[in-house]
Amino acid sequence: MLEGKKVVSADEMRRIEALAYAQGHRDVEFMDKAGLGIAKQAQDYCERYDLDKHVIVLVGKGNNGGDALTAAVHLLSAGYFVEAFMAYPEDELSSLCREKYDLYKSACGQLTTEIKGSGIILDGLVGTGFKGKAEGPLAEAIAYANQSGLPILAVDIPSGLDATTGTIGSVAIEATQTLYLGLPKIGFFIQQGWDVVGELVEIDFDLPPHYIAEAKAEAHLIDESVLQMPKMRRSQHKYEAGYVLGIAGSAPTGGAAALASLAALRTGAGIVRLFHSHGMETASLPWEVLREPCEKKRIAEESARASSYFIGPGLGRTGGVGRFLKKFLPTLKHPAVLDADALYFLPKIRLPHVPTVLTPHHGEMKRLLGGEAVTLKNCQHYVEKHQTTLLLKGGPTIIFHPERAPLIMTRGNPGMATAGTGDVLTGIVAALLAQKVEPRTAAVLGATLHAAAGDSAACEKSAYGLIASDIITHLPEAITSIGL
Repeated sequence: MLEGKKVVSADEMRRIEALAYAQGHRDVEFMDKAGLGIAKQAQDYCERYDLDKHVIVLVGKGNNGGDALTAAVHLLSAGYFVEAFMAYPEDELSSLCREKYDLYKSACGQLTTEIKGSGIILDGLVGTGFKGKAEGPLAEAIAYANQSGLPILAVDIPSGLDATTGTIGSVAIEATQTLYLGLPKIGFFIQQGWDVVGELVEIDFDLPPHYIAEAKAEAHLIDESVLQMPKMRRSQHKYEAGYVLGIAGSAPTGGAAALASLAALRTGAGIVRLFHSHGMETASLPWEVLREPCEKKRIAEESARASSYFIGPGLGRTGGVGRFLKKFLPTLKHPAVLDADALYFLPKIRLPHVPTVLTPHHGEMKRLLGGEAVTLKNCQHYVEKHQTTLLLKGGPTIIFHPERAPLIMTRGNPGMATAGTGDVLTGIVAALLAQKVEPRTAAVLGATLHAAAGDSAACEKSAYGLIASDIITHLPEAITSIGL
């Protein structure tokens, strides 16, 4: 099972919590457990980064503020200097938040009207019930916190972010970490959510497991513990290791084909043969890549021996390419990855009958959807209609497959948004398909390897200096570092 932790809507999280309350559980008990976990994470963060033991707690008027105040009391008892910034008057606090505010004051907690200093900020302004846009005191508090330069740990969700839609109406907390309670919310991963949630950290608040089991998932995080590389046999030869046949590369964009080819070799393919346009310069191709101009007869001959295909990187968008793909794709005999220029023509061409992985970015996906918005629902409808696997590239990457909930891959960094990284991913997935990994698993494993290598490369080169070939260089490290 590739499915890890469930990702839910805000309404669904409230529904299962309401079931727990109806069956005798108390909100104050959940809040006490959540506050303890939040305080421990705040302490861990300060200790890890050797920060001052100073916490500014941003307090709203609902249960999110109550969670933060509960954490504040624990931090006081641990010797931290804690200041509470109250965004609303005392008489506007909910009953439970007011109860926790009184406990905070009785513990000699301090109040402040400024959001500045040292240490960290704990954001408890608004929770997953927030919709619309932050205004007035709420918007001001968020803006001051973002401008402070201090690390911000958001309780359950960054204030100002819609937990279900991922939209930000005006302004939202730019969290260093989001300490989500129980289950991550779908708004973390769509629209603007991924830009503000920072690192995700789970906080257990003692919601019994059977309520979690009952929750309806919008998606799942990937359970990386089940991922493993294809097993090698000591006696295998190069064709058994996987023969990848590439249809890619033209005169101005031969680098895309080279990146995909080398990535396939670095991911275990025993042989890669590239069929390229007649005008393409092949001197820059790795020596290990077999290469020859596109000729229908030769492609048909090698297809009989191949294990998988990658089609599209740098292929070009001429009418001739479109006519070739229209005739060629129905003849495929093995699993294939379609990317880049192959995706450009796909709305006018039927998908092949073999297992296929599509790897579009959001712009390409919008074209595949006929101009409709790139939403989870629309992407899932597409894969159901066409019975294909879809690897939607981006921050984060999401994998779709018929009759399965989407899988969200949270690795990766902004430096990977650079030319050629998608071609590298195409080669990785094609190599896994050639080694008999089924398409959905190949997409998940390929995306994980790709992102892990990108993260490793960014540590060495910085996200600003990362280029696509760095990802290939770090692929061997990625294969071993994530425990595959």
